[in-house]
Order: sequence, then C-alpha cells, then structure tokens
Amino acid sequence: MAPERVRALLKEIPGWTLQEGRLRRDLVLKDFAEAIRLVCAIAAVAEAEDHHPDLHLTGYRRLVIELYTHSIGDLSENDFVLAAKLEALPRELKK
Repeated sequence: MAPERVRALLKEIPGWTLQEGRLRRDLVLKDFAEAIRLVCAIAAVAEAEDHHPDLHLTGYRRLVIELYTHSIGDLSENDFVLAAKLEALPRELKK
C-alpha cells in the first residue's frame, strides 16, 4: 500500500499504530479473564473474516494485537477493516 493511503486509513482507527510494517494495538485489560474473553471474541471475528491477527498475551492481562496480510507479507486494506471491527469489540481495560 502507498504510504499516503496507510496514513489516511490509520486515522480511521484511533489507538492503532504502525510498527515495523504492521498495525498494532496495545491493551491492558482489567484482568486475565477479560484478556482471554477478548482473545476469544477476536478469534470469532477473525474466523468470520478469514483474516487472522497475531495475538500476544503477556503479564496476564497485556494484549498486543498485530495485523498484516500474511500472504503478501505487507499491509492491505483488509487489515484496516479488521482493525476497525476489533476496535468495536467491548472490553474492560485496567483502571
């Protein structure tokens, strides 16, 4: 994707950043159970979209979501669509 297009689409998904050619979202959830609940919700959306993020759960409640299109090894518009859908999922963050 052209860098201008990436910048424009990134503005549509606040909270997401571009890091090493991937979309990234860092979350600190309320607790471990909330982190696992969100991972399961993300999995359901990803399966429905047939587009799967990399998920990293560390420190029992810190979740990092990374998106890029594996088949092309780069970003595609589908990554931004999925990011917006994941952003819409309810979650309880650490207070």
